[in-house]
Amino acid sequence: MQDVGESELVARIEAVLPPYVRAVCTRLADAGHQAVAVGGAVRDAILGREPGDWDVATSAPPEEVMELFPRSIPTGLQHGTVTVVDRSTRAPINVEVTTFRGEGAYTDSRRPDHVRFGVPLVEDLARRDLRVNAMAYDPARRELVDPYAGLADLRDGQLRAVGPTGDVYEDAVARFTEDGLRVMRAVRFAAVLEVPLHPDTVRGIVPALPSLAKVSRERVSDELRKLLATRQPSRGLRDAHATGIIASIIPALAARLAGRVEPWLTRVDAAPSEARLAAFAFDLVAPSKTPERVDRAGQKQVEGILRALKFTNEELARAAIVAATAGATSVSAWTDAGVRRLLADVTRSHALIAAAVWRADGATALADRAAAILERGDALALGELAVTGSELMAALALPPGPQVGKLLAGLLDRVLADADLNVRATLIALAAELAR
Repeated sequence: MQDVGESELVARIEAVLPPYVRAVCTRLADAGHQAVAVGGAVRDAILGREPGDWDVATSAPPEEVMELFPRSIPTGLQHGTVTVVDRSTRAPINVEVTTFRGEGAYTDSRRPDHVRFGVPLVEDLARRDLRVNAMAYDPARRELVDPYAGLADLRDGQLRAVGPTGDVYEDAVARFTEDGLRVMRAVRFAAVLEVPLHPDTVRGIVPALPSLAKVSRERVSDELRKLLATRQPSRGLRDAHATGIIASIIPALAARLAGRVEPWLTRVDAAPSEARLAAFAFDLVAPSKTPERVDRAGQKQVEGILRALKFTNEELARAAIVAATAGATSVSAWTDAGVRRLLADVTRSHALIAAAVWRADGATALADRAAAILERGDALALGELAVTGSELMAALALPPGPQVGKLLAGLLDRVLADADLNVRATLIALAAELAR
C-alpha cells in the first residue's frame, strides 16, 4: 500500500461509506454514544478494494440500540449484537450493530466463556485476529482509529496478530489458540489481501493447531472455500501446508504431498475458480492401474474425506470424480476414442471441470483433445445417441426388455470408438447386427 496521509485515507473511506451505515452511526452519536464502522470493510476501503459487509460497533448497550432502532432484530444479544433493518431502500438492508465488548477465556478454543460490555473501543478492537482487521472509522469525528498499527502492517507488507505484548510470536499464539479457526483466517487473509504473514505470525500457527482440531468442520470448510476462491490461493496454501494446517484438516492429503507441494500449488492457482476444490484434492488419489478410467475406489475415498469436512454433496461429487482421474495426466499417448471413454466415465456434467484441472496439471494434450470433443458435441452417454430405445424396438420389431438396454450400451461403445457412427440409420443397422 502506498504511504499516504490520514486525510487521504479518510477521504477513501468517506467515498465508499454507505449512507445507511452513516445514518446508524449518526443516530447513535446523537444519542450520546460512540459508534464506528469496524473490520474488513474499513480495511478494504483503505486499500481501495470494494468493501464487503459494513458492521458497526458502539458503546451503547444492546437494549438501547433496540430502543433507538425499533426495526431491529436481537440476533445475538448474549454477544451484544443487534441487526438494524433499514427499509429506506427498495430491498431492506441489514446492519449488524455490536456493543463494545471484552471477552473471557476460550476454554473450548471456539468461543469465549463470557463477554462483558462497557469496555472502551480500544479493548473491543483487541479481541480481533489480525491488526489489519482491528481498525475502525468514526464518521462523526471523521477519524480513523488504529490502535494496533494495522496501517503499518499494510504499509510494511506483512500481517501480524493483534496483541498487547508487542511480541509478534506471542501475540499470534495467544490469538490463534483462543479460536482455532483464526489460523485458517490468517492464511486466507494472506491470499485475499496478497500480503504475506510475518514469519513470527506463521510460527505462531503451530502451537494453535490443537485448537483448530476443536473447530466445527463446517467453519473449516467455509474458510477453505473462501481461500480457494482467491486470485492466487497458493499465497495462503503454502503456509497452510508448511505449518501443519493441511495435515490437521486432511491428513491423507498432507501425506500424499511429500515432494509434490509446488506442483500442487501451481495446479490450484492455474485452475478456474469452479475447479479449485477438484484441483486441491487431485493428489488424494494414488496412481491407478487403469489411468484411462475413473478410479472408483479413489472417488469414494475423496467423497468420504470431503463429506467429513461438510462440503455440499454437489461440491464433493464434482471434486471427487475429477480427482479420481488423476492418473490420466500421466498418460502421454491419447486417442480421441480413449478421451471419449474417459469423458463418458467422468460424465458430461463434470467434463469441463475435469478438462480444466487436467490443463492446470500440465496435461495440455489431454485437455486439448477433451475440449475439442466437448465442443464438437460427440456423444458420451446413452441419451446422446442418435437413436432411442423406442426407435430400436420399432425398427427391429423388438419387445421391451433388457435386450434393448444391451443394444444401446453396445451402440454407445461403438460410438465412443468412432463418433462418426452416431447417425440414426447407421445405429439401427449396427443394432440389427448386434441383435443377431
